[in-house]
Amino acid sequence: MILTMAALAAIISTIMIMIATLLSKKTFSDREKSSPFECGFDPKTNARIPFSIQFFLIAIIFLIFDVEITLLIPLVMKMKTTQLINYTVLTSSFLLILIIGVFHEWNQGTLEWSN
Repeated sequence: MILTMAALAAIISTIMIMIATLLSKKTFSDREKSSPFECGFDPKTNARIPFSIQFFLIAIIFLIFDVEITLLIPLVMKMKTTQLINYTVLTSSFLLILIIGVFHEWNQGTLEWSN
């Protein structure tokens, strides 16, 4: 029973994806639609400005460490229900991994803004 239901769901999903693909065909060959809008005239300069890779790396590192910091919040709530030695080992190992990551990024020179 479960196998037939799973097969039926897979068949219905495949049919829906195929129908959506056929109905949503868009033409990307139109030059006017693919160019940036600038009052109906051809653009004078490139619309894609160069992006600082250093800024991008700093932003990615910030996001990674920000998410890891939010993982520390449940540890505070769990402190009341776990044994002290287990809590200490878990928290210390997690913080040690974060500190090692920061030192690695620092040694690689990713945290230096100017070259």
